[in-house]
Amino acid sequence: MNSQNSKIRIRWVNPIAQPHYDEPMGMALKQVAEVGTEVEVISLQSEAKMDNLEYRFYESLVIGDVVKVAMEGDSHGVDAMVIGCFYDLGLEDCREICQNTIVVAPCQASMQIAANIANKFSVIVGQVKWIEQMTERAHRYGFGGYLASMRSIDMSANSLQCDTEVTTKRIIEAGRLAIEEDHAEALILGCTCNFGLYEKVQQILGVPVIDPLIAAFKQAEMLASMKRDFNLAPSNKWSCEPPCESEMLKFGLHNLSDPIGNRFLIS
Repeated sequence: MNSQNSKIRIRWVNPIAQPHYDEPMGMALKQVAEVGTEVEVISLQSEAKMDNLEYRFYESLVIGDVVKVAMEGDSHGVDAMVIGCFYDLGLEDCREICQNTIVVAPCQASMQIAANIANKFSVIVGQVKWIEQMTERAHRYGFGGYLASMRSIDMSANSLQCDTEVTTKRIIEAGRLAIEEDHAEALILGCTCNFGLYEKVQQILGVPVIDPLIAAFKQAEMLASMKRDFNLAPSNKWSCEPPCESEMLKFGLHNLSDPIGNRFLIS
């Protein structure tokens, strides 16, 4: 565990084997990071070269690598790690294996924050396909009763940053329907690729709009700070129990290869 005087270390994981989001997301995180927080944005080095995770098949191919990254961080002084996809893939798996690193994911973090400032919220998703899996997550986290709706803007994850004016316009249109027809009191942007868009939507629609990149990062930063100040490390009891060390050694799982590809560091 880090000393009281060292920087808080946050690792943001883009769970794809493409580096093109690392620097822009890192620069967005730099704008909201506290002084004294070290931010590391990484993407993966894996055989599966997808640039999106819109399908469960794609997710299944990278979950193991995300867990390996969590294991690596847990043994190398990373205070908190964010899995940078709104599907929260591998969240419970990463938490199980970590004894020092606190693992956070955007969907859960965004809904926890939304539930603190509104009784009903809607999630603005890219495509209809995303709705079922994200609704499962909402119920899994206990926020099913808060969910006013999920509204699609009919855009793929990769297209969200191509023309941000177009994306913002569609979010505003869907958000307005969510507020007027579904009675949403707050909105969550249901993809980390929507970073940098919340402010204009919030200003025009007049309700809280949660950017999942900011929500997950600030929650990770807060929990890392609480770990340092109050010794709130991850639980390893009962359902959180990790495999025992002797069994990991027997299976050759104690020293798995590191699947980190690109690394973008901000101090």
